[in-house]
Amino acid sequence: MNITPIEKLFALFNETALILQEELNCSFLEALAETGENLFQGTILQEELSELTVKRLQKQYNEIQIEKFSKEEIRKAYQLVILKGMKENVQPNHQMTPDSVGLLVAYLVDRFMKETSFRLLDPAVGTGNLLLTVINHLQKNISAIGVEIDDLLIKLAYVNANLQEQPVQFFNQDSLEPLFIEPVDVVVADLPVGYYPNDLRAAAYQLKASSGHSYAHHLFMEQSIRHTKPGGYLFFIIPNGLFESEQAKQLHDYFKENVIIQGLLQLPISMFKNKNAAKSILIVQKKGEGVKPPKQVLLASLPTLSKKAEMDNILNKLELWFAENKR
Repeated sequence: MNITPIEKLFALFNETALILQEELNCSFLEALAETGENLFQGTILQEELSELTVKRLQKQYNEIQIEKFSKEEIRKAYQLVILKGMKENVQPNHQMTPDSVGLLVAYLVDRFMKETSFRLLDPAVGTGNLLLTVINHLQKNISAIGVEIDDLLIKLAYVNANLQEQPVQFFNQDSLEPLFIEPVDVVVADLPVGYYPNDLRAAAYQLKASSGHSYAHHLFMEQSIRHTKPGGYLFFIIPNGLFESEQAKQLHDYFKENVIIQGLLQLPISMFKNKNAAKSILIVQKKGEGVKPPKQVLLASLPTLSKKAEMDNILNKLELWFAENKR
């Protein structure tokens, strides 16, 4: 039976992480970050391991030459092992953007951004899966930045980027604190949905709530828009009820003042556990000199992505929209 490259890599990541998890008495995801670092550095970095464990790991590492695998093979295998680890140790803030959504965002970034080189920010980078899916599918010179507050997620993200040899700058901090970065051309973000607990910090934002906690996803959008150049594009994965919440009017007014809505693509309901968890991709452009609204906003409800004929039909409609709006 033929084993695919992704299966080979999955087995390597999984088995060596299990060995390290047992020996270091840590979580599976922590062990996965450690094994990924070993593979990237080409040496075993954990000094406290027994001689037998070092030999077991070395044997496994020697059977694989990581540089012979494509960036996408590495990303997919690493992502599958992370998903396995997340199922074992469920935490609400540990969720990953599905591949199909990442590919769709990559397609949209490619169609909107005609420049061959640009700066890209993901302010909620997590394990880096969305950011790296986008970079891997664009034949462009991209300078990327990822921001993440969770120590473990950002470690997984930077190991992920290193193994794929993608130059991404990572910042381990609360994205809603001041970001010391140059303005970017593009933002991609699977927005963390919920309330932001730091009312003092939220007070620095226009989209702060008039009373009680502010919505984190609103503040993430404002922070992203602040750090985007005039005319730059932002691709947000948003909850479907974004414009129906009690703070929706405030968001609507803020958008009217600062951005132009280019499009809204509703993702298939079948992708989500229930209707209330369903999401869409919102595309906005920051206002600036010469920035004009489209003749009509790009609106579409996407079919189940496995239905090829229906998906081709939607992609044809999208291409027609780009042609009519001179993209």
